[in-house]
Amino acid sequence: MSLPSTLSGPSATGVFCSFEGGDGVGKTTQIRLLGEWLESRGVEVVVTREPGGTELGLELRAAVMHGGHVSARTEAMLYATDRAHHVDAVVRPALERGAVVVTDRYLDSSVAYQGAGRELGVEAVEALSLWATEGLLPHLTVLLDLDPSVGLARLADRTEAPDRLERAGEALHARARAEFLRRAAADPGRWLVVDASAPVDEIAAQVRARIAPLVGVAG
Repeated sequence: MSLPSTLSGPSATGVFCSFEGGDGVGKTTQIRLLGEWLESRGVEVVVTREPGGTELGLELRAAVMHGGHVSARTEAMLYATDRAHHVDAVVRPALERGAVVVTDRYLDSSVAYQGAGRELGVEAVEALSLWATEGLLPHLTVLLDLDPSVGLARLADRTEAPDRLERAGEALHARARAEFLRRAAADPGRWLVVDASAPVDEIAAQVRARIAPLVGVAG
């Protein structure tokens, strides 16, 4: 299925940016830096995440990431449920008032992890998320690319127990990374691929340079 590279949906006037990549690639740091930079230029920024960007999302996050065993298909449906509510409750309202929405993960994560990683089929999982979101896609998706073994090693000192996907094994993470890269190559107008092993400031500069013209601020 070919994905459009522009935002769709009624009255969408803001800018939508998602960050993708494996665990441990530095999404949290880069999202914080981008949000601070945009706010310093007078831009309203809404920073959110999937799953867990709403009260319902927090409950779904606990269930899908740290709860008891569920099938791969159930996992995909739980992520889609969170995404549908997240878009309705947080993302679209912010875009409609002209804000910049920056989310830690969006539908490309489901396509990569459940579609490719869990081998449910990328087209089926993509169609599910597009239906859940009424076709809403980011203007920009930043892929922080890193060897999965390196990213997971960065998390070794955390006190929090590994989540369901972190425990899933190297083969799943390798398939997910390959799918992220495939999607990025197929739609360069929407994607920015950045080497996540580069210095933090260099990564942030690349992201700022790409998003600045979308937001209408000087890079």
